[in-house]
Amino acid sequence: MTSVLSDKLSSGPKGLGDPEDRTLRRVEKEILIPKIMRDKARTEKCTDFVKAFNDCCKENSILLVLKCRTENSRMKACLTDWYNNQHFRHQCEDIYLNQRSEYRRTGIKAQ
Repeated sequence: MTSVLSDKLSSGPKGLGDPEDRTLRRVEKEILIPKIMRDKARTEKCTDFVKAFNDCCKENSILLVLKCRTENSRMKACLTDWYNNQHFRHQCEDIYLNQRSEYRRTGIKAQ
């Protein structure tokens, strides 16, 4: 049976692609890896700034736009710094590629 997908995307032990392939598609570079970067930056790198902003939002409900500008600016600056850090980007690419490789090898998605 022929597939509309290239051999690179439909080969491998489960027909999900070559687990050893380390090339990235455009959607992976522009959407999937930046999502990992945002999540890791929020939960691991900028936790103090995110917490301060969230606390400010909870305290100032309706007026949060006016009262939480400083906290929002600090949080955004921290996230932007990590988002522009090339070493961090390469770490997140490795995380993504390892998860993709495992999925292609086993057919089980990472949690």
